[in-house]
Amino acid sequence: QVQLVESGGGLVQPGGSLRLSCVASGITFGRYYMGWYRQAPGKERELVAVIATFGGTNYADSVKGRFTISRDNSINTAYLQMRNLKPGDTAVYYCHADPVDKTKFTDYWGRGTQVTVSS
Repeated sequence: QVQLVESGGGLVQPGGSLRLSCVASGITFGRYYMGWYRQAPGKERELVAVIATFGGTNYADSVKGRFTISRDNSINTAYLQMRNLKPGDTAVYYCHADPVDKTKFTDYWGRGTQVTVSS
């Protein structure tokens, strides 16, 4: 059974920091791109950041320079370090596992963790 379990969300003041974690089980972690998406109320889910199997990264323009995605393949975990948080970053953040080989494997989503940026 595949599980992606996010943690680390919460309430933080503007300018603050949070680190999200996503622990994966039931997949060969090193064969998946790992991504973080977010969905704010009334908006579509959007890509925040993605990291390739050996570390290449890509970010949404809105978070470049503030967020850092990373992964530790030895413990099947992906991270999203978020700094200088803004109220516009308020959303549910979802972890996503996207297989390199899409002909054989499917993608998976976590259940999400709430991030609220407010004073």
